[in-house]
Amino acid sequence: MNIYLQSLSGGMLIGASAVMLLLLNGRIAGISGIVGRLAQGIGLTTNLAFVLGLLLGPLVYLLAVGNWPTVEITAGWPMIIVAGLLVGLGSRMGSGCTSGHGVLGLGCLSPRSMAAVATFLIAGVIAVTILRGLGL
Repeated sequence: MNIYLQSLSGGMLIGASAVMLLLLNGRIAGISGIVGRLAQGIGLTTNLAFVLGLLLGPLVYLLAVGNWPTVEITAGWPMIIVAGLLVGLGSRMGSGCTSGHGVLGLGCLSPRSMAAVATFLIAGVIAVTILRGLGL
């Protein structure tokens, strides 16, 4: 059971931060929107605090657990860059990212978020199937 505690704790912290941002500021905790507003200079204090919290998360993990979180990325830089651009494009086309639609949109029973999350999942399954078929 201990192996699931970190994931459970992380999920609870994500949910709590998303709910707090919604209740205290009336904003959805969608990372693409937060970073976009930060880049435009809108709501600097709140958006910067949220992004800094995301960036400092691994440091808090280090202090709490005693070692850095394990991250293993097997894809090369070209694949990572293409994937990042596609995620950015999809976020703009879908009027939000997986965090906004998946964490709060589903919780609010938003039909648009339900459609977006279904699309994310289906596209992910198709992409993995194709890439594994190509040996990538």
